Amino acid sequence: MTTILTDIEGTTSSISFVKDVLFPYARAALPGFVREHGHAAEVRRWLDQVAIEISASACQDAVIVETLQGWIDTDRKHTALKALQGMVWAAGYQDGDFTAPLYPDVAPALRQWHAAGHRLAVYSSGSVPAQKLLFAHTDSGDLVSLFSAFFDTEVGGKRDVTSYTTIAAHLQQAPSDILFLSDVVQELDAARDAGLRTVLLDRRNDYPQPRSGDAANGHLRVESFAQINPLQAHTAGMWPITQGESSSV
Repeated sequence: MTTILTDIEGTTSSISFVKDVLFPYARAALPGFVREHGHAAEVRRWLDQVAIEISASACQDAVIVETLQGWIDTDRKHTALKALQGMVWAAGYQDGDFTAPLYPDVAPALRQWHAAGHRLAVYSSGSVPAQKLLFAHTDSGDLVSLFSAFFDTEVGGKRDVTSYTTIAAHLQQAPSDILFLSDVVQELDAARDAGLRTVLLDRRNDYPQPRSGDAANGHLRVESFAQINPLQAHTAGMWPITQGESSSV
């Protein structure tokens, strides 16, 4: 069976949720979180990593927080930032400050693929704990049990070919038996170069101008999980789909 490896932002969830809800929440909550939890080992580890990188004293938490907030503003893909954001978001999810909205086609497709025996996994720039939090608190319920593996940038950058070969090794599966879903063409390019099969999610909410032809760079293009058949995702183009039709596996 196919392993379906999915991105999150722009693929299962709108980019706006991350940028308009999660990022501002973490930015506002970080100072208080660091004051309250900065001496905990799991927090200190990441704060010290940032301190070393910016050549600041480990005791200068205010400087570290300002740096992290600046990284949030520029959407920097930094492992320490992602780890700390995940810890902050945990409190938000648990307090019911927000739930994670999924595109309406996502949960039904995930459940269908899982029931058909396909293995599901996640690869996102957000930390693994943040990924699990998101899928545990979606507006479609707790979906964490559907997934057998989660990967973040500790395996490598999402535009690096070696990241996908590492993931395939962790999954103990041939790259050609893994189908990677993402909204970012450069990520799909790297996955394809590693031997994975690929599908470009071209969500109209996130990408008003369709990315077809050269813009898709040879990747199979869909606008919904309902158009994806894991056993047929081999060639570039876009599957025809009639109204009310769902994918088959």
